[in-house]
Amino acid sequence: MFGTSGHEQLEEEARERWGHTDAYSESARRTARYGQADWGAIHAEAQEIVSDFAALMRAGESPRGPRARAVAERHRQHISRWFYPCAPDVHRALGEMYVADRRFARSYENVANGLAAYVRNAIRANAAGP
Repeated sequence: MFGTSGHEQLEEEARERWGHTDAYSESARRTARYGQADWGAIHAEAQEIVSDFAALMRAGESPRGPRARAVAERHRQHISRWFYPCAPDVHRALGEMYVADRRFARSYENVANGLAAYVRNAIRANAAGP
């Protein structure tokens, strides 16, 4: 998503913002042991999720509909499986950040215009429950 210097900058920013949290500690513990194959699987899974969001958006599916909420749940489970337990309220906050932080928004918008808001709205709907 970001270049090497951008990645290092984001790591430092994450450490400053969330380094005191259990989620940050858990993520650091988990990712320290990941090898190249793990990172390949993480990136492939993440790209599939983003592609699925984009396909639903292009097909005119509501971000509040069951298919978009299912992709949002896969996204939440992806974070929980690979990084830290991601409760629905934490996931909702991440969705807000995907729109508010221009770096995250740009990564989604480079896939499809309006995708950052679509993902955020699907995450909101999923977090709200049935």
